[in-house]
Amino acid sequence: MIENWTKEFIIQRLLSITLLVVLFILCFQVVQFFIVPALWAAILAYVTFPIYNFFHEKVRLSSNFSAAIMTVSISLIIGVPLVIGIFILQQEALSIISNLIYRVRVGYVDVPDSIKDLPILGQQVKDILWRINKNPEGTLEAFRLWVQSHLYYGKVALDVVFSSLAKLGMALMTLFFFYRDGTSLIRQIRQALRNIIGNRIDGYIDSVGSTTRAVVYGIGLTALAQAILAGIGYYFSGSPSPILLTILTFVVALIPFGTPFAWGAVSIWLLSQGHTAEGIGLALWGVLVISWVDNLIRPIVISGATKIPFIIIFIGVLGGLTAFGFVGLFIGPVVLAIGLAVWREWISQNKNEIFAPQEIVLNDNQNPLPVDERTENN
Repeated sequence: MIENWTKEFIIQRLLSITLLVVLFILCFQVVQFFIVPALWAAILAYVTFPIYNFFHEKVRLSSNFSAAIMTVSISLIIGVPLVIGIFILQQEALSIISNLIYRVRVGYVDVPDSIKDLPILGQQVKDILWRINKNPEGTLEAFRLWVQSHLYYGKVALDVVFSSLAKLGMALMTLFFFYRDGTSLIRQIRQALRNIIGNRIDGYIDSVGSTTRAVVYGIGLTALAQAILAGIGYYFSGSPSPILLTILTFVVALIPFGTPFAWGAVSIWLLSQGHTAEGIGLALWGVLVISWVDNLIRPIVISGATKIPFIIIFIGVLGGLTAFGFVGLFIGPVVLAIGLAVWREWISQNKNEIFAPQEIVLNDNQNPLPVDERTENN
């Protein structure tokens, strides 16, 4: 066959490969912004696809109408808490800023005595408070100048917010097409991978599916349960804005072992404000109740459904978060699940060679010799 590789054939192949590489790069540049929204849409569609099948197959609605129902429902589930959270956050921020400006103008900016009595920072805090209360107008003017000099960071923050909202909108729009054409798309992807790798790809795809579903349910259920329990603790401990704190706790709880930083910070704040009983009570509630949810639901749902050690899932979640951002919470465990499936398949195919017992015989001096050396001696 090599003899048939003429100069024209080689040039034609090189040009074809070059054009394919250029086409791939151009396509990647075009869709780069939409990769993360598409991943989010794919995860949501895959996890909730049984509900779509219920409307499409059981209720016998059209694919377009079923996809529209699911897309609108998911949009409301995500959008309503997001809008409420943004509204509450805005109100709280305005309240805090207004209260702080009022305190500066009347010359009464103070912190709890527990902070002023700190061994190293206490005196510095006292000096800063003294300068602020001594010259309120100068303090406000300095604050205005500082804000004007840092407007660029505000623009960057707004760009990030608008970019995130645009990605969310794109993900919800893509979600409709994943519902409607998801089955056909999966078949095409499965066949394309089967052409490259072979029939073994079916096992890998099944592993990806079970891991994705288990990770989403495990992380989502755990975060929701912890947020609800934390919200109960915030309400009874008299924490400010318990609804906002519950929403923030849910976001933090998506990260493994991140929930203690949420309720722990609120507990410390209550203690610093002199609410000793409430702060200690919230801390005990967090240690004895909230933390146990993470130890029960997440390992049972994830490891029990996927037969994958929880440490693999844990590394995948944190590693994926570091490598891919927030969507890496779900991509990381899936990547490691595929790697583990490949490893198990390789071990299974070669177990006779890896785990085969080596026959040992004794020579004339009663020294054990492997079979190979016995054959040479004979």
